[in-house]
Amino acid sequence: MAHTPLTSEALLERILSSLTDDKAEDVVQIDLRGKSSIGDHMVIASGRSTRQVSAMAEKLTDRIKQEFGMTARVEGKDAGDWVVIDTGDVIVHIFRPEVREFYQLEKMWLPQAATGASAR
Repeated sequence: MAHTPLTSEALLERILSSLTDDKAEDVVQIDLRGKSSIGDHMVIASGRSTRQVSAMAEKLTDRIKQEFGMTARVEGKDAGDWVVIDTGDVIVHIFRPEVREFYQLEKMWLPQAATGASAR
């Protein structure tokens, strides 16, 4: 089977479409180029339940393997509260909403204005 050429942009596009297909909520993409050596992009999304979070992670890793011929590193899929998928170029975090609210990863990576936070 022919694989799609692997660029960080192609990978990001496929990840975003996979999450959309699986009805992920509040999907945020963060450009890490020039900010961090962990990857080029970070994607943060929410699922409504542990079952949905785990299912989205599983489908996403399957799609990446089939379309790009690569195996992503996955942590947290069994618990389903917070799954991290590391493809090398794109880091994906899928949370249950309460867990996402607790960790607030967006605030660590996005400028204050982009998160809707006001400077009081």
